[in-house]
Amino acid sequence: MSTALSQKLDAVSGNASGGHRVNPGELDLSHKVILYLDGISVSFDGFKALNDLSLTIDAGELRAIIGPNGAGKTTMMDVITGKTRPDSGTAFFGQSLDLTRMNEPEIAHAGIGRKFQKPTIFEQLTVFENLELAMKTDKRVWKSLFAQLASDERDRVADTLQRIRLVDEADRLAGLLSHGQKQWLEIGMLLMQEPRLLLLDEPVAGMTDEETERTAELFVSLAGKHSLVVVEHDMAFVEALGGKVTVLHEGAVLAEGDLATVQNDARVIEVYLGR
Repeated sequence: MSTALSQKLDAVSGNASGGHRVNPGELDLSHKVILYLDGISVSFDGFKALNDLSLTIDAGELRAIIGPNGAGKTTMMDVITGKTRPDSGTAFFGQSLDLTRMNEPEIAHAGIGRKFQKPTIFEQLTVFENLELAMKTDKRVWKSLFAQLASDERDRVADTLQRIRLVDEADRLAGLLSHGQKQWLEIGMLLMQEPRLLLLDEPVAGMTDEETERTAELFVSLAGKHSLVVVEHDMAFVEALGGKVTVLHEGAVLAEGDLATVQNDARVIEVYLGR
C-alpha cells in the first residue's frame, strides 16, 4: 500500500498516533451553521496566504468557492482539515468543535471529508472493495477487507454505488475506470464515511461534458443531507450547482452571492473573470 493511501486511511479511521475520536453525533448545529471561519490569517515566508478570512457555511448548504490562483482556496481547506495551523483567527465545526485544536484524523472522524483534485483510490481493488474498505473503521488489518459484510453494510455500499452511478462497474478494477469514474468512486468512498461536511477541490477537472453534468447532479442531490464546499474554476459547472458563490482574492473574501451577482461585480471582473 502506498504511503499516501496509508495516510488517507489513517485519517479516515482516526488510528494515527495521538488522536482521539470525536463522536459526529455530538456536532452542535443549533445555529444551523456547520462551519465558522473568523479572522483566519496564514503566512508562509512572509507571503500572506490567508488575510483575516471570515466565512460561514450553513448546514446542508452547497457552496462554490472561486478565485484566481493564489487566492487562498487550498490554504483555506488545509486550515479546515487541520493540515495547516492558522497564525490567528478561529475555526469551528458546528458550535463547539474548535478545529484549530484538533489534528487531521480527529477532524476527519468528526465528520469533515476532503477530496483532492487527483483521485486517490485503490486501483488494484474493485469498485465494490474500495467502497467496502472506506467503510471499515479499523484499517490496521488488511485481511479485514475480506470479512463478511452485514446486510445493512452491503445495502450501504449498494446505495452508494447507485448514487455515484457505478452499479454496473461494481466488480471492475478501479484502475480500469475512466478519469471521471475514478473521481466519482473517491466521492463514494468519502460518502461511506458519512461526513457532515465535504470539501471538494476542482472535482470536474479533466472530465467530459457529460461527466461534468452528472457530477453537478450528484452534488445537488447530496446537499441537504451533507454540506458541500466546492472549489472550482469551471463557471458552467458552478452555474449548474445553483448555490451561493464566494470569491476569494489575496486570502480574503472579495465578493459573495449568487453567480450572476458575483459575475457582474466590477472587482471580480477585474481580478478574476477578466472581461
